[in-house]
Amino acid sequence: MIRLALLGTLFAVAAISAAEIKTERVEYKDGDTVLEGYIAYDTNIKGPRPGVVIVHDWNGTDEYEERRARMLAELGYVGFAADIYGKGNKPKTQAENGQMAGKYRNDMPLFISRMNAAVSTLRARTEVQKDKVAAMGYCFGGGGVLELARSGADISGVISFHGGLATKTPATVGAVKAKVLVCHASQDPSVPYEQLVGFLGEMRDAKVDYQLVAYNVDSHPFTAPGPGYRPEADRRSWDELQKFFKEIFSAAK
Repeated sequence: MIRLALLGTLFAVAAISAAEIKTERVEYKDGDTVLEGYIAYDTNIKGPRPGVVIVHDWNGTDEYEERRARMLAELGYVGFAADIYGKGNKPKTQAENGQMAGKYRNDMPLFISRMNAAVSTLRARTEVQKDKVAAMGYCFGGGGVLELARSGADISGVISFHGGLATKTPATVGAVKAKVLVCHASQDPSVPYEQLVGFLGEMRDAKVDYQLVAYNVDSHPFTAPGPGYRPEADRRSWDELQKFFKEIFSAAK
């Protein structure tokens, strides 16, 4: 029995070490604007598999979103860190972060167009199952993917990590095709309680298939490195991601 257990462990270790994560930067366009994303996938997986777009925080795509793309690849998905701002157009200061993010928050059709461009680019990849594509985002990107769902995007699901919940265009009955998961800090200083209550009412009235998991933390960016990082909430929310993707991708045709 010990020998069999040891063999099972060795096979498991071999399977993990056999993963070959390939990464590359991908140029794509939204209209005339050149964008640059980052894709990661396991070359040892044969055939197409589900794909996930990652929408960045307000400071643009960096090593954080790229690491999340690699983590998704290790789970057997194709991870694609999208670019909302444009190739080479990355803010350098907190003030620039706010200005850049504000531009897209105040022009939601443009923001949604940029996210749809990433979805289309990912869906066109030969490694990706066309009917199994989702989107996830952090802070600025978390609020963004909720707006993508509200717009009626034809994707399997969206996950918002510590994203804004307010909207100028509330979801309507039958409009939201994607299943929704929100991973939220219960005392998020950037999301007033009234905004949370309003979101819950919006989802209820629009009959959206949604889940909201609240963590008892008082930080906004609880998954991101820095003073606001909360490791337990980060780990638990990643566990929720895995359960959610297993559910929605199994349900997809």
